[in-house]
Amino acid sequence: MAHSGIRSSAEGAESVAVAFADDKQGTQSCKAAVNRLRWDLTAEQISAMTTELMQKCKEVYDKVGSLDLNDVSYENTLKVLADMEVDYTVQRNTLDFPQHVSPHKDVRSASTEADKKLSEFDVEMSMRQDVYQRLEQLQEKLSADSLKPEAKRYLERLLKVGRRNGLHLPSETQEQIKNIKKKLSNLCIDFNKNLNEDTTFLVFSKEDLGGLPEDFINSLERTEDGKLKVTLKYPHYFPLMKKCCVPETRRKMEKAFNSRCKDANSHILEEIVKLRAEKARLLGFSCHADFAVEMNMAKTSKSVATFLDELSQKLKPLGEKEREVMLDLKRKDCEKHGLEFNEQLQAYDMRYYMNQVEETMYCVDQNVLKEYFPMEVVTSGLLDIYQELLGLTFHPEKDSSVWHEDVVLYSVKDAASRELIGHFYLDLYPREGKYGHAACFGLQPGCLLPDGSRQIAVAAMVANFTKMTSDAPSLLQHDEVETYFHEFGHVMHQLCSQAEFAMFSGTHVERDFVEAPSQMLENWVWERDPLQRMSKHYRSGCPLPEELLDKLVSSRLANTGLFNLRQIVLATLDQVLHTCKNVDAAKEYARLCQDVLGIPASEGTNMPATFGHLAGGYDAQYYGYLWSEVFSMDMFYTRFKPEGPMNSKVGLDYRHCILKPGGSLDASDMLKNFLSREPNQEAFLKSKGLNAELNSLPSAC
Repeated sequence: MAHSGIRSSAEGAESVAVAFADDKQGTQSCKAAVNRLRWDLTAEQISAMTTELMQKCKEVYDKVGSLDLNDVSYENTLKVLADMEVDYTVQRNTLDFPQHVSPHKDVRSASTEADKKLSEFDVEMSMRQDVYQRLEQLQEKLSADSLKPEAKRYLERLLKVGRRNGLHLPSETQEQIKNIKKKLSNLCIDFNKNLNEDTTFLVFSKEDLGGLPEDFINSLERTEDGKLKVTLKYPHYFPLMKKCCVPETRRKMEKAFNSRCKDANSHILEEIVKLRAEKARLLGFSCHADFAVEMNMAKTSKSVATFLDELSQKLKPLGEKEREVMLDLKRKDCEKHGLEFNEQLQAYDMRYYMNQVEETMYCVDQNVLKEYFPMEVVTSGLLDIYQELLGLTFHPEKDSSVWHEDVVLYSVKDAASRELIGHFYLDLYPREGKYGHAACFGLQPGCLLPDGSRQIAVAAMVANFTKMTSDAPSLLQHDEVETYFHEFGHVMHQLCSQAEFAMFSGTHVERDFVEAPSQMLENWVWERDPLQRMSKHYRSGCPLPEELLDKLVSSRLANTGLFNLRQIVLATLDQVLHTCKNVDAAKEYARLCQDVLGIPASEGTNMPATFGHLAGGYDAQYYGYLWSEVFSMDMFYTRFKPEGPMNSKVGLDYRHCILKPGGSLDASDMLKNFLSREPNQEAFLKSKGLNAELNSLPSAC
């Protein structure tokens, strides 16, 4: 399954630095080692504080915007904006993060409204031509070497963002852009809110759920007449689609899952795509995709299209072979159960027969395997591995302020200096109204405060793993362990970054590189030593048997063709929506499923209406999951594989070269520093089971 990755504001995020400074600068130094976030706000407090935050920010903007052009300086312009951005980011996250995690619906609703108001405010402030003019004047006034490299990058980025907001265009065009950005912001928030608040469930008999293990059956709520309630949340949907041997049950679940919020979100998505295209046109771009990727490693939508098309052509023969194997398994199933066989795999078959391939060809039974991955053992092993690898120590904080009783807060220190680096929250189990995927949320940027001291970073990992009950432990599927490793990698990126400016803190890197650091760390769940450290049978306490361990490691290439072709379907859909006009998203998705994957979309569904990435900051950039894998595989196989996955020297090099800079350096420079050469695609292609023909794909750098 695709990882949701880091979360970013959907639209209007490209604003000139916005924030407000503390009136008393002397209080800043005591803030450095403090987690300034709070989670006890009522709906009324969120509303009032949102208004106050906007007022204070506007005062600062007005002050900078009213400076005489001859009087602008680093201190009264650039530093003021940078200092304010620090406080604004913390305050904003305090107000808009609860929409994703609060157990109280009124707080979630107030937080969503705060996000809408603040996003509109961000748009207003991003369109302040008076501030933009002062920044232009400052750049002209300062000599080339008068600013430190990161400050120079910050000024250049603010001016670039200003141009991408149209501040160099006539005032009437600016007004059009501003109105579009406000509309987009609200539409994107509504799109994902609809998905988060969805409470659809289906009712089945125990016979309908044939093939599913007893611990899953026992975890389900029952209706008054004894039937079983199955929700569309991840801990129910994915196990059922992989293990339920009743095709009709899988068909009903897949149709419901890909029909969530179908009517409301279809209309929202259509409007979002039109508005993005219009904004791109006003800014002088041929399409939104070209606008979206301009500041990424890819640079143009043409580069993306070439990358996806050539990778697709390489993977199709592999996908065809895998499809034939799955069809043969389905044929045998139909004969066994007396069902009609129509020579076709359906969308509701895909996960089931991918799992069958693992069990029959690689002898990996996921139900047996998960018994060796109880949540507490995986968590302990994962934390130990990250501490050892990156030279850190983690400590759970008792009696800490959290938003739900399931949440745990940890402090993070550098192992050598004992210096406090930051905190992270783990919120790992589903509940009503909670964000439905897995993601890392950066909450407090690790950067410099106005007095030059360093503010600690704070991040949260939000996931939806199966929760322990009185009858059953929390056992993770192996792909869930992989997800856990991936998202926690984002947490480490947030905490280990040592940028000076909030704009470059943590995961604020090119969108088509941002997944690479976490993808690289997924390799640890396929290596023997790390796997042994994070596994133990939940009853006997026995380690993962050597035979099962070997089978798991050898199964890594199982289904790699179809899995990656599906990623290409999603990435191509994203590109087509944002390069072509008047595209019917559901029809285009169905076309791509047939043409690329060879497995048709289910009639009557609308998967794009459930595709949160389209409204969650990955618009025209979903390709980044595959693009960044070029670099994640190169990093792992060049440095960690030959020198050892748990080699602490390589781990510290990785922390220093890849995580520490945040976005203060270009990704290509960070990679060259870590690899001691230009990146290449050899490891990436081999990881897909393909021959490494290095000239067959465009250089991702």
